[in-house]
Amino acid sequence: MFTGIIEEIGSMRAITMQGQAMILSITVKRILEDVHLGDSISVNGVCLTVVKFDGTSITVDVMPETFRRTTLRKLHTGEPVNLERAMAAGGRFGGHIVQGHVDSVGTITSRTTMQNAVVYVVEPVEASILRYMIPHGSITIDGISLTLVHVTDQRFTVSIIPHTLAQTVLQNKKPGDEVNLEADVLGKYMEKLLSNRTSHDGHGSGHKQGKLTEAFLAENGFL
Repeated sequence: MFTGIIEEIGSMRAITMQGQAMILSITVKRILEDVHLGDSISVNGVCLTVVKFDGTSITVDVMPETFRRTTLRKLHTGEPVNLERAMAAGGRFGGHIVQGHVDSVGTITSRTTMQNAVVYVVEPVEASILRYMIPHGSITIDGISLTLVHVTDQRFTVSIIPHTLAQTVLQNKKPGDEVNLEADVLGKYMEKLLSNRTSHDGHGSGHKQGKLTEAFLAENGFL
């Protein structure tokens, strides 16, 4: 599990392609402080496993499923990437629960400056991910925990402070670029539980399909 607080920006040292499988060698600094074989590292929001490391880099494998579903397939040598180690049990929880399991790739449709903030509008390839988003809720973009400002049925908006921009690869992102997206896992579990809740009518039990709606949340004290 991760928190979406980026620890450092690494650099792609080498990329080896084996069909739709990849081996990535990434130049790092801080990540090496306590790295071990088998550790989980978030690379642009994708949870990958360390299979090798030396004094200046880590090596991770990317399987075909990850290749197809994320922007890692578009990486090139020398490109910067967001990095975060798995959350320590005794550490501060500064972001939100991030699994490193990408739900959809999104395309940045606009980037505008608003005083001290930079506002991004992103359109997911899989629009179904938008049902897990609410204004002021959480979204992960390339591994960064961000707060949603506005959500429509096609896209969403986030506003980023200068510090976050300077410490992550978003500083280089522009309209037309793709990013990895992960919705808040709490919304996914809530939807699953509510859709499978059991009703008892006195004639046995059965499964009643339900929908997670804004009206339902309001009626039950969530809003």
